[in-house]
Amino acid sequence: MIDAQVPGIGEPLLMAFGINGNTLDPAGLIAVASRRETEIAAAAYIAETGKGWFESLKIARQSLDEAEKYLGTTPAPLFSGSVEVLKSLSNAGIKLGIISAATSTEVTEFVARHQLNDYIQVQQGVDDGPSKPDPVLFLQACQALKVEPSATLMVGDSVGDMQMARNAKAAGCIGITWVGKSDHVQGADVVINQLDEIQVFAG
Repeated sequence: MIDAQVPGIGEPLLMAFGINGNTLDPAGLIAVASRRETEIAAAAYIAETGKGWFESLKIARQSLDEAEKYLGTTPAPLFSGSVEVLKSLSNAGIKLGIISAATSTEVTEFVARHQLNDYIQVQQGVDDGPSKPDPVLFLQACQALKVEPSATLMVGDSVGDMQMARNAKAAGCIGITWVGKSDHVQGADVVINQLDEIQVFAG
């Protein structure tokens, strides 16, 4: 849609988004950035062609809005075994929250769709405020959970998650790869491939 208005921008924009043919880079822009960051990145590519900034931002925003309508909303999946892990952690008395680069509405819908309300006590997205790796997101979640950051673990699947937790002085960072590529979670104290590798030991 952007390429139709700004010819020639399609290929470099896909590359910037982390889309290569039929593959999506799990550490790429479209996978880990907030909607606002995606708009700004797209607008920067448009502006590079000589268009003014506000026109570039308008084209990017309208194109992303239109793409969402065209594609419909495909619900984010829940990895196999995740509910069981969340349930066991919750039953062990561990407070749980989600911090996502998705919008707050999308996070709330995700939790409701997968019936996680009994386990997830804080549901935090990124709207117009700061995004990962800004530590304020982690600190806000800890405050809402009434826990100290120094007694809190971050489980995340991106470098931004690790940096956010480190900057907030979290107790530790568990990097989850899902696909076995540990370079996507550089900075993690421990790297796992699936959520069910997390276990609680009394002691």
